[in-house]
Amino acid sequence: MTLHGPITNSFISQRLRLNYVDWGNPDAPPLLLVHGGRDHARSWDWVAEELRHDWHIIAPDLRGHGDSSWSLDGNYEMSAFVYDLAQLIHQLGLAPVTIIAHSMGGNIATRYAGIFPENVRKLVNIEGLGLSPKMQAERDAIGIQKRFRQWIEDKRNAAGRTPKRYPTIEAAYDRMKAENSYLTDEQARHLTVHGISRNEDGTWSWKFDNYLNIWAIFDMPREELLSIWQSITCPILMLYGEKSWASNPEKDGRIVHFPTAKVIEYENAGHWLHHDQFDRFMADVKAFL
Repeated sequence: MTLHGPITNSFISQRLRLNYVDWGNPDAPPLLLVHGGRDHARSWDWVAEELRHDWHIIAPDLRGHGDSSWSLDGNYEMSAFVYDLAQLIHQLGLAPVTIIAHSMGGNIATRYAGIFPENVRKLVNIEGLGLSPKMQAERDAIGIQKRFRQWIEDKRNAAGRTPKRYPTIEAAYDRMKAENSYLTDEQARHLTVHGISRNEDGTWSWKFDNYLNIWAIFDMPREELLSIWQSITCPILMLYGEKSWASNPEKDGRIVHFPTAKVIEYENAGHWLHHDQFDRFMADVKAFL
């Protein structure tokens, strides 16, 4: 049987039409691939090609990303993302589901796994626990009044900023390569082609909403987030790149909240370790799944 690319579909969450791609094989166990911030569903294509024979793979575009609708008020709180993921799993009847998630997507999926532990079989979390304890302490030290004022100023600035326009798709490709030097030419080109759209004047802009650059001012209290983490019952594989800015939970202490987790650190890899060390990543994921 000849296997083709994924089928594009959509679902509704909080009045937004959100896109996802379905790689077929519906009789196989469901596997969700959840991308990170300012990324898109098609960044998982290499992973999907490797796993599609054994899994029913679905990869959503998060709100404000890819081909999904943008939030009408420009707010992208974590609770909204978690709701969207819950709606996708509920509407498609995917539970219990296995999830592979990166960065912000990992943060979302990990919260979902603690809120609905019975709905998640296994979780691969790629650098997706949010701010390290050190970064969180530095942020808290600024004080809520100052942070709130800065957030308002940032939102105003974002409202007056137009999306960056690239004269050619090659210029956008060069930007993608500059953002992650570990990417091969093929990877950078694929990520660019699926992550950009053409403007009316012939220029190109990234698909994600500029408001995603402004972090939500509020999140749940830290104690409550830890309680959610501690409620996870499924096995978790946590992956970290040695060259990444993200903090390894085995080194910063957060691993104590995840009794079912195993951590692997990748040499010569940054924040996108699933691109940077693809073969090793796939071997570890297949062994875990």
